[in-house]
Amino acid sequence: MNKLDDYMRFHQLALSVRGQRQQLLASNIANADTPNYKARDVDFGAAMNVALLKTNNASDLSKTVEAHMSRAGTVAGLPPAFRPEVQGNVDGNTVDMDVERNAFTENALRYEASLTMINMQIKGLLAAIQG
Repeated sequence: MNKLDDYMRFHQLALSVRGQRQQLLASNIANADTPNYKARDVDFGAAMNVALLKTNNASDLSKTVEAHMSRAGTVAGLPPAFRPEVQGNVDGNTVDMDVERNAFTENALRYEASLTMINMQIKGLLAAIQG
């Protein structure tokens, strides 16, 4: 079972990081009209590297309490960064809806691609099992 987990781990982590990033981007969109709200995002590649390192280093550890070894408000243990301000807004809000929509759509498409890859892996395993 451990080899199967290792086989599927990359896409499992990718889905997790993409899902967390999607929530962050949705939060930016939801707060587009909130005065002084600062848009945040996370670098997917850096978050994946942190997630992969964390699973490789802490795979033998178990948590007795869910809050142990986790940091609230992070994406795979990486804190989101404030998005650079492209165009100033009178109310101090830094959400650029064009940027947010593009990032949201791209992230959603890549999430779907990861799901497709996992489905292909599972179908390949089933084909091997069934002969």
